[in-house]
Amino acid sequence: MSRSLPGSESGGVCRAVTRASRSNFAYAFLFLPKPKREALYGIYAFCRISDDVVDEGFADIGPSPGSHGPVSGTTPTERLKAWRAELDACFRGAPRHPVTRRLAETLARFPIPRTYFEELLDGVEMDLVKARYATFAELERYCYRVAGVVGLMCIEVFGYTRPETRRYAEHLGTAFQLTNILRDVGRDGAQGRIYLPQEDLVRFGCAEADILHRRLTPAFRNLMRFEAERAGAFYRAARAVLPPADRKTMLPAEIMRAIYFRLLRQIEARSFDVYARPIRLSDARRLALAFGCWARHTLAVR
Repeated sequence: MSRSLPGSESGGVCRAVTRASRSNFAYAFLFLPKPKREALYGIYAFCRISDDVVDEGFADIGPSPGSHGPVSGTTPTERLKAWRAELDACFRGAPRHPVTRRLAETLARFPIPRTYFEELLDGVEMDLVKARYATFAELERYCYRVAGVVGLMCIEVFGYTRPETRRYAEHLGTAFQLTNILRDVGRDGAQGRIYLPQEDLVRFGCAEADILHRRLTPAFRNLMRFEAERAGAFYRAARAVLPPADRKTMLPAEIMRAIYFRLLRQIEARSFDVYARPIRLSDARRLALAFGCWARHTLAVR
């Protein structure tokens, strides 16, 4: 069995995973007290690895230098099975991986339901067995599993008092995932995967071949416009359902909302040409959005 890692070392691994990903999440955590920030690094690292283990190009982060940890395996299916076993070990109090060791510490302070983590793993498993979604209802289930439950995990650390805030987190998760899907249509198509619902392709007369071969047709633009409007509706629904009593503690989520919504607006500003060059916000822009949210939040609660 691999040696145990002290908390500081496992925390360092989680911070490294978060920073290496250049995720928008890092900006959302800026204004949190250190204990909550460290807890969220652990949650994010678990989610990041959960997504990565189904990638053929996965590079393992073992529990000790030079070793392969509980997520090692020849195939994505084997690695996911091993990672599920590691989640079970985490909830049994016997984690071996540096990320789940930190996650166990987080769970001791913030009792996040195990079902959220299991739903997440069920979601990433869908990418191993499903490359098309017939209806939006199917896609929405996927969005809940890979993004909505992440929001539900995070609000347990942020702190909330009203049950409506859980719905807020779910709506935001769907909005974020739909934005990611629109941004990554070309990359996903290169892997033979189309997340946009088949019923919508038919509705707008967009052929699968147009997406798989990166053709910027009028039908494709109309399809993307429709999906962008759908994503925008989820952003608005999230904002509408957030109870005033929990707005103060949801500052990190609101930072995420600002960043992802601006990303959606950038996709729209490009007239849905997601093929020509990557669509992303600069570090400076994301930092400005984070500080803008913080400033407005500070003024609002005075």
